[in-house]
Amino acid sequence: MNQLLAMRAFVRVVETGSFSQAANHLVLPRSTVSKLVSDLESHLGIKLLNRTTRAVAATADGLAYYPRAAQLISELDAMDSDMRGNKLKPSGHLRVDAPSTFATSLLIPALADFQREYPDISVALGISDRAVNLVGEGVDCVIRAGRLDELSMVGRHLIELDYVTCAAPGYLERRGMPLHPNALDIDHTRLGYFIAATNKLMPLAFEKGDERFTMSESDYAANDGNGLMAMLLAGLGVGQHFKRCLQPHLDSGELVPVLTEWSRPSMPFHILYPPNRHQSARLKVFIEWLLATFED
Repeated sequence: MNQLLAMRAFVRVVETGSFSQAANHLVLPRSTVSKLVSDLESHLGIKLLNRTTRAVAATADGLAYYPRAAQLISELDAMDSDMRGNKLKPSGHLRVDAPSTFATSLLIPALADFQREYPDISVALGISDRAVNLVGEGVDCVIRAGRLDELSMVGRHLIELDYVTCAAPGYLERRGMPLHPNALDIDHTRLGYFIAATNKLMPLAFEKGDERFTMSESDYAANDGNGLMAMLLAGLGVGQHFKRCLQPHLDSGELVPVLTEWSRPSMPFHILYPPNRHQSARLKVFIEWLLATFED
């Protein structure tokens, strides 16, 4: 058994969730990839993967084995790249996760530039506001909003996004223009965002000089940024979202800013990735590309 190739096969199956996709990335027959993983399981005396006709997933032993195998392969690839003098362009597969609105409004429109610069790197983009487990789910890096809680990961500041309070023009025709944040509690339908894992509602927040208002209740709420955007566009009520993501709808008049004298503290976004001493060249260039793309 070629143990290194078997480890590569196992790591790629975990990252792609598929023997067929792993085989495509490794340019090997699917049957060869399956046998390599089976031989590795026999060599280790443990079951690494649960296989069904519909899906494949790492076992508890597989989840424990994956990060060390992935790190070893990453270090070998980095060593090879260093010894070759970085003459080869970075290549391979990246698994990336990003919040829904950030991904669809900001990241995906920019990916064409990354593709042109690094055509040999493939990207699997997970789009969700759920906080994924980087190691357990085989994710190379994530983009996260808010403060950094995972101290075991490396975090690099990416961007600050400002909020805008807005509503659809049809809603404002029916309910009128709010003139003060207090009016939202009385005369308007409030749209909010809640965190799926905890059901915690993110309150609407308003600041002007020394004045502060927060509203811990909403009439309609979504646990996904794209869902909140859809609620705003549907004319369900007044809410707060990232201005940069809503800018096309603000420019077209589909959404109208309200309470413009009031602001809400901006939201920081970070890139988060495991602290491997030797990162793969493809992850390095992706992180640097992200930082350069959003530095404005």
